[in-house]
Amino acid sequence: MDPLYQFKIERWAEFRLFGYDLSFTNSAFYALASTLLVIVFLVVASGKREMVPGRMQLMSEMMYEFVAEIVRSTMGQAGWKFFPLIFTIFAFVLACNLLGMFPYFFTVTSHLAVTLALSMMVFGIVVGYGLVKHGFGFFKLFAPAGLPVWMYPLIIPIELVSFLSRPISLAVRLFANMMAGHALMKVFASFVVMMGSAGGLLAAFAIIPLLANSAVIGLEFLIAFLQAYVFALLTCIYLNDIVHEHVGH
Repeated sequence: MDPLYQFKIERWAEFRLFGYDLSFTNSAFYALASTLLVIVFLVVASGKREMVPGRMQLMSEMMYEFVAEIVRSTMGQAGWKFFPLIFTIFAFVLACNLLGMFPYFFTVTSHLAVTLALSMMVFGIVVGYGLVKHGFGFFKLFAPAGLPVWMYPLIIPIELVSFLSRPISLAVRLFANMMAGHALMKVFASFVVMMGSAGGLLAAFAIIPLLANSAVIGLEFLIAFLQAYVFALLTCIYLNDIVHEHVGH
């Protein structure tokens, strides 16, 4: 079977409004399922808080502290107002990544449209907050102070292109990692089936792609966490540019 077939968007409920296709798809279902999974986990984990935490409470506290440390280390106390946003992004991306690891489940973050929507949301918040807080001083982000005047025509376009490329690189990084890993797992799984069904000596060698696929699966669980971490970390780094007062002065 085509290793890319697993990424196919399927309409589960057709719906159009004013000419726009608003059908409920498998991608929408698993995005909703990931959101509900996070909500249920946090509600259950924080429902009975005890001095000696149980497993779920411990996991939720570790997640909280992990994201809190990302915010503190990149933005300091000034960026604490963005903690709910960073925590939500981290939890959602992690849930989507992990849910996609189960057989026959859909990996929401393996589609560029989803990851680009997330990164554009972050980009919009960065620009919106920067303009609200710093006004036109926000544009000093593209013209660092202290440079010779003759360098600004060169530096400003470079800084502008670098800034505008952030949402694209943020989206492509997550999408490419999730798609490539899942496609590789499918390829190795196909090798196992083909070699196993061939019989004879070839069937005995099916253990090689089986072991390789087991290693890839373990690596993919690690990547699922790392990509959620990287997405949250880069969001904090981008927000840090407009959080501190020196941007507007």
